[in-house]
Amino acid sequence: MDAVTYPNAAVIEYIEQNHVPLKVPHDQQPLAGDFNVKWTPTLVVLDQEGKEHHRTVGFLSPEEFIPSLLLGIGITHFDHDTFDKALACFDRVLSEYATSDAAPEAVYQRGVTLYKSSGSSQALKGAYERLAAQYPASEWTKKAYPYRLIS
Repeated sequence: MDAVTYPNAAVIEYIEQNHVPLKVPHDQQPLAGDFNVKWTPTLVVLDQEGKEHHRTVGFLSPEEFIPSLLLGIGITHFDHDTFDKALACFDRVLSEYATSDAAPEAVYQRGVTLYKSSGSSQALKGAYERLAAQYPASEWTKKAYPYRLIS
């Protein structure tokens, strides 16, 4: 990623505006051990307390890097029950990066977030329907499959 992704202008701008980056070699102890890093690149999204909320392993192109980290921020907000901020992140993934690999998970997480914030099970069913229509082969469509039964 050093040659392709990190030097990308959009990636640099995104990181500067949204993250506190720390680059650690996979064999650098104790951090590699603390975060169970076994291969590079491993991207870990942590909250302000240092708790992990999202990770990816392997190369990501600039087009996949930003939505993956944005998804991680959304999951962090979800985990902290700041649902409005989580929804904003998931919506941004879906509006700006709809063809990215992160988009199906953003649909799923968006549905779960709407359910948790409103109690409406229709949010779950809507997530499944959107996944089935837009991302039928996604693992997230399979995970949402039971939601099709919600009436």
